[in-house]
Amino acid sequence: MTRFLLTPVAAAATALALLIPSAQAETNFGQVAMHVAYMLQNHHYSKQDFDDKVSGEMLHNYLNMLDFKHIFFTEQDVAGFKDKYETTLDDHVLMRNISPAIEIYDVYKERVKERVDFLKTALESNKFTFDSKRTIEIKRDKAPWPKDKAAQDKLWLDIIEDNLLAERIADETRERDEKKKAEKAAAKKAATTEAKTEAAPEAGKVTPPEKPAADAPKIAAKKEKDDKDLTPKERVLKDYTRLLESIDENDTKDVVNFFLSSLATAYDPHTEYMSTDESDNFKIHMQHKLVGIGALLGQKDDGAEIQGIVVGGPADKQGQLKLNDRIIAVAQGDDEFVDVKYLKLQKIVDMIRGEKNTTVRIKIVPADDPSGNRIIAIVRDEVPLKEKLANAELLVTPPDLGKTLKVGWINLSNFYADMENNTVSTSVDVERLLRRLMKEKIDGLVLDLRDNGGGSLDEAIKLTGLFIPAGPVVQAKDWRGSITWRDCENEKPVYDGPMIVLINKASASASEILAAALQDYRRALIVGDKSSFGKGTVQTILPVERYMPFFSDKKGAGDLKVTIQKFYRIAGGSTQLKGVESDIPLPSIRDVLDIGESSAENPLPYDTIPPRKYPLFRKDPFPIEEINARVKSRVVASPEFQNVVEESTRLKDKIDHNTVSLNLQEREKERLDTEARRDKQTEDRAKRTKEVAERIKDNGFKTYHLTLDNVDKPDLVPESAFSKEMNSGMRTASKDDDSGNDEAKFPYGVEPVKLETIHILRDLLELDHKPTTAAKTEDKAQVGTKPQAQ
Repeated sequence: MTRFLLTPVAAAATALALLIPSAQAETNFGQVAMHVAYMLQNHHYSKQDFDDKVSGEMLHNYLNMLDFKHIFFTEQDVAGFKDKYETTLDDHVLMRNISPAIEIYDVYKERVKERVDFLKTALESNKFTFDSKRTIEIKRDKAPWPKDKAAQDKLWLDIIEDNLLAERIADETRERDEKKKAEKAAAKKAATTEAKTEAAPEAGKVTPPEKPAADAPKIAAKKEKDDKDLTPKERVLKDYTRLLESIDENDTKDVVNFFLSSLATAYDPHTEYMSTDESDNFKIHMQHKLVGIGALLGQKDDGAEIQGIVVGGPADKQGQLKLNDRIIAVAQGDDEFVDVKYLKLQKIVDMIRGEKNTTVRIKIVPADDPSGNRIIAIVRDEVPLKEKLANAELLVTPPDLGKTLKVGWINLSNFYADMENNTVSTSVDVERLLRRLMKEKIDGLVLDLRDNGGGSLDEAIKLTGLFIPAGPVVQAKDWRGSITWRDCENEKPVYDGPMIVLINKASASASEILAAALQDYRRALIVGDKSSFGKGTVQTILPVERYMPFFSDKKGAGDLKVTIQKFYRIAGGSTQLKGVESDIPLPSIRDVLDIGESSAENPLPYDTIPPRKYPLFRKDPFPIEEINARVKSRVVASPEFQNVVEESTRLKDKIDHNTVSLNLQEREKERLDTEARRDKQTEDRAKRTKEVAERIKDNGFKTYHLTLDNVDKPDLVPESAFSKEMNSGMRTASKDDDSGNDEAKFPYGVEPVKLETIHILRDLLELDHKPTTAAKTEDKAQVGTKPQAQ
């Protein structure tokens, strides 16, 4: 069985147009549920029987999945569900009966309708003054459900007032931002006009005003229909009406998906039932390719909007589909069109699915002509997805920072692999980038695993082998207590120079295996958040259809992603719950957020097993104490990091209090204080950036970008010639983003964590005079069993 170390972070809000056959409605989902239950009993690491205890956990998970804010059900509803199903859901499922799932969902749907009706009445009849001293809880996932309908009505008046208040403040913020942008644009135009006047080549020649873009009136017309033109009451009502529509739209397959997902997570947070759609998306995530039209779709009001077009994909070659076009109907070949207005994004994606070399017709509202419709026929084909593939940078530091260094920087967002056809491989791609960086004679390497949620275990092991000689990488223990281990097989490392692994709280699973191994071998310094995510479990994918009767309809059965092992470091400890702790921690706002395994419900416990014998890469430990002392002095002197420290303190206080005021003056004061503080931070950053730019002139960082498309070309691509499209292989709709997160807005044009990581690499080079060479095998007891293939 193929093992995966899968991402624990939730999937994206947008979806690509895929094409894999859809599930059929006639699938017997009661039978599917029964087999999922038996599979969990037999295959999960815990070997927990599907009994009354799991039944209670399943009900708890299902109610919280449907009503995670505890605002739709009442205590009376929940008590009724518990009386009826807390110890009997297991019996129903094993009898192929999924009627409890439908019954509870129907009650949920009715409760949402009741609340939307209450909201409509309250918006019409209640006067919200925003002048009380009341507060409302921010997170209600741990709060009790309202006792009865009267208590619920009272709670909902507060919820409505909070929603209206948020919309009112958003309007004021938007007006303020638009005024700022207008002032900035006017100042820029005035400066440009002045420069043109001063640089006029002919005396007395008048430069005509710039001609407006041909589509400017149409764009303006489109914006007039935006949500921002609705009143706060209209927007609040629209949001809840959309919620009710999406709930009504769910069919039996969707409800069973929720129900069985609740069963799976009763065993642990990473055991999951995956519908056919989710299984298809998982394969695409792992293989980085799909068969489709090559378009990125996003939900947009009453349809799906084209937010990206893959360069060289079917839609791009066909040429008629444009960014921001809106899909309103879909047809298969010559069939009749089916209206997709108000459908969920995934259902629209399903309708665009099909087989290679088949035709899909889509009816669109063109972005450049919102008043008309257009029909486009596209032949589906295989589409490579480049955005999440490994890429790299070569950073040449400026003289202003000391001796010039060449730093190789590899960005890796997940451990991908095509297990079926072996056409894509993380380790192969990283090795190509690595060898090119070595050819450029880098002084040190940074492997950036921030936000890398995991992926293929095999690829994590192979990738580790690029940096250490042959030896154990990870240990695993199954439900029997049997311990196995996996070795990397490279006789010698591809790269043996100075190295840093950069992590954050969202680095999980396969990322943690690699980081832990390199830390245990004394091969690399671990830098970043205090610790990584803490997911120390291994999952495998089991097709449910494989366990169903031969003649049953299996097309909608889906897959079970089930935890079968826990993994351990070669030094004996697990990364489960604790994660990988950074050698050099940097201030991070994520350290105060509820991120990580320890914040999940029902995680497997931390434990240890005996260590393995492995060769240390270096005899002496890293000079961690000295480097941390240097880092601390820089962090204290860094306005950017001090901003992070202060914001983290404020955020933790807000999380601990978990309330927000319903008083307009208090909320407005809080907003203005926050904006003033952030404006001051932006202003101070701009001054520092300008001072550095004036000091270093053109002697700043020299940055070159490497992708799998250009890695073998003789000339490096400088930052000035590199576009987002080159990295992602996709044209995306431009965003008017003035958030200040752009690296160019920081001193030296490098964001703070990246700049500090480069400083740490310099510290390591300065403090570590001896070359890093492989040491003799450390005397450690050989434990465990004979290595076995997994």
